[in-house]
Amino acid sequence: MKIVVLDGYTENPGDLSWEGFEALGELKVYDRTPAEEIVNRIGSAQIVITNKTPVSRETMEACPGIRYIGVLATGYNVIDTEAAKEKGIAVTNIPTYGTAAVGQFAIALLLEICHHIGHHNEAVHEGRWESNKDWCFWDYPLIELAGKTMGIIGFGRIGQATGRIAQAMGMKVLAHDTYKNPELESDTCRYAELDEILAQSDVIALHCPLFPSTEGIINKDTIARMKDGVIIINNSRGPLIVEEDLADALRSRKVYAAGLDVVSTEPIRGDNPLLSAPNCLITPHISWAPRESRQRLMDIAVNNLKSFLEGSPVNVVNK
Repeated sequence: MKIVVLDGYTENPGDLSWEGFEALGELKVYDRTPAEEIVNRIGSAQIVITNKTPVSRETMEACPGIRYIGVLATGYNVIDTEAAKEKGIAVTNIPTYGTAAVGQFAIALLLEICHHIGHHNEAVHEGRWESNKDWCFWDYPLIELAGKTMGIIGFGRIGQATGRIAQAMGMKVLAHDTYKNPELESDTCRYAELDEILAQSDVIALHCPLFPSTEGIINKDTIARMKDGVIIINNSRGPLIVEEDLADALRSRKVYAAGLDVVSTEPIRGDNPLLSAPNCLITPHISWAPRESRQRLMDIAVNNLKSFLEGSPVNVVNK
């Protein structure tokens, strides 16, 4: 059984082990695979493991030995799942592995906006506190979150994790989701329609999947319905936001600040309008990346393949 990993570096830059896959077959791991090398590197392999390297219908036709494609992520849009289904190829994903890490990172983005800790740390190391005339200083408004309202669009596992931390800091949570669990409601957390979330939230956090119904959900029209000075957090999917509209709102100060771990095209392009927008914090899609989270992902990916080989596949997305 030949197993090929097309782009293993971001999952395992050297601090994890591939031994789980090695126990299941003859393994070849590539850090990255350019488009022109995909077919050649898959070759006669029956098992393909990929993160962001696409596997198209044409690739499947050129590599007829493929029996299984395992995606090292939750999203699987890089795979032509319909073509895989037609050819009897199972496609699996990792539905849940980074809930705690992503929720934690959403709050980290928010806290950095509220306190500018990185900036003030640099200012101290530059000698500004030592030479300051007063006993303290701050260069940006500092924001207390207790008593404020966080609107969370998408209240699945990650949205709930973010909401729990927000409530622990004294915030009230308004949650919007297609599926409602009344047991999650309390004095500090309740479900609300989108219009209420837009109108009442001091902070809006995006934790929803990217569907046609959610693409561009943050745009000039929805922003116009928000509070002046709202903070927007997105470490879910970049295309949830119309980036030019958000950039305009940041420049006009309608939106006070944005904390983003995702953008529409990744890696980010130099012409992305958010790069020049004021008070816009952007990190390179690392919410998912703590070692603990990546180890969990690795363990689930190995179990997905093992279950498939044993005839009881799990986490199949193209049944």
